[in-house]
Amino acid sequence: MKTDTIFYTLFQTLPSVLFELLEQSQALALHYQFTSVEIKELARRIDGLFLPKPDFPEDPIYFVEVQFQRDDDIYWRIITEAFLYIGIVFDF
Repeated sequence: MKTDTIFYTLFQTLPSVLFELLEQSQALALHYQFTSVEIKELARRIDGLFLPKPDFPEDPIYFVEVQFQRDDDIYWRIITEAFLYIGIVFDF
């Protein structure tokens, strides 16, 4: 992740921060591995993903997007990236 390196480092080092922001138990961070992925075919980058570890397959995937400026299309972009990622991973 070339941009947002501060947040990437923060989530990589302290993944419990996401769950604290979501007002959920910080212990949920133990269920996840944080990563950043790029969908090469489309040159789209997802800032961050909290993927459930194999021991917790029922837990949801969390998509992380960090913005420092106004982006009127952020919700559409996140939905598009999430569906593209899920489609590639699960071969839809």
